[in-house]
Amino acid sequence: MRAKLHTMRKAVTRIISGAVLATLFCCAPALAQTRPQDGGHEIQIWAAGGHGTNGSTSSDSVFNAGARFGWILTKAHGPGFLRGKFEYAVDAIPVFMVFQPGNKAYGAGFSPVVLKWNFETDSRVVPYVELGGGVLFTNVTVPTGTSQTNFTSGAAVGMHILGEKVAWSVDLRYMHISNAGLATPNPGINTVQVRVGVGWFFRGHHK
Repeated sequence: MRAKLHTMRKAVTRIISGAVLATLFCCAPALAQTRPQDGGHEIQIWAAGGHGTNGSTSSDSVFNAGARFGWILTKAHGPGFLRGKFEYAVDAIPVFMVFQPGNKAYGAGFSPVVLKWNFETDSRVVPYVELGGGVLFTNVTVPTGTSQTNFTSGAAVGMHILGEKVAWSVDLRYMHISNAGLATPNPGINTVQVRVGVGWFFRGHHK
């Protein structure tokens, strides 16, 4: 079982790294810059860091970095200040580090479900909220003495700052890391992180 998980972790890391490189070097330079629009897409490079918040893992801290590809699926909906566009995205995370007592864990992750709401504004500041979940593979157990395979879930609130050529983003996010019962004990890690990104919004191809 451990051999299969190790092989899976290596394969996922290679796939994620390849996807990130393909996104950065093949797609990003050719994009036309604009704000979030229905039928459009988002590409982003980001990095985040934070600290454990409670319990036996409160001394743990994390750093992670990756790339995002998103699909803006709807036109603006909703009343008043809640009006916005729904986006579905995926995050590839080739760099995920957990600093815990006794050792450091190095790994990679993938978040195939990111549900994001971009609020509609006329300014260069576009607030958003999101929910997401994924999987994390590490070279040592996280937390110490538990599992090398974990699942992640979380929520974020932040804003895009639209520039002439790129869209910067900054958000505050909560992330829970847990092995979902794959190992005992399962204390999990609750973290609060600050995430900063730079990206591009571009139109989809319309017939």
